Amino acid sequence: QLQASGGGLVQAGGSLRLSCATSGLTFTFYGVGWFRQAPGKEREFVAAINRNGGSTLYSDSVKGRFTISRDNAKNTVYLQMDSLEPEDTAVYYCAVKRIISTVMPGPERSHYDYWGQGTQVTVSS
Repeated sequence: QLQASGGGLVQAGGSLRLSCATSGLTFTFYGVGWFRQAPGKEREFVAAINRNGGSTLYSDSVKGRFTISRDNAKNTVYLQMDSLEPEDTAVYYCAVKRIISTVMPGPERSHYDYWGQGTQVTVSS
């Protein structure tokens, strides 16, 4: 089970930190990704992190503004979002992919095994 939280309403230029708490799985066996879906648009990749937190990947639209991290002791992944823009408004979802090695889980939605329910982020101009 994946539980995303931390969304809310923030002004442009502000920050939010999303959390994705997992249960019922061996967290260290999974890479984790964050995706987002704006109204009328397809769900898109935001960021990913490998099993041990040693590698990360970002979409071009958030690179330099968002930071993904994980705390394996707490079975939780975080997405620190800074310098938020109205274009970041979306429902944000976390997802996990079981991976044998420490390779990145990647940006393809179909590669992920389980998804959380999403948390709304709204950035006002």
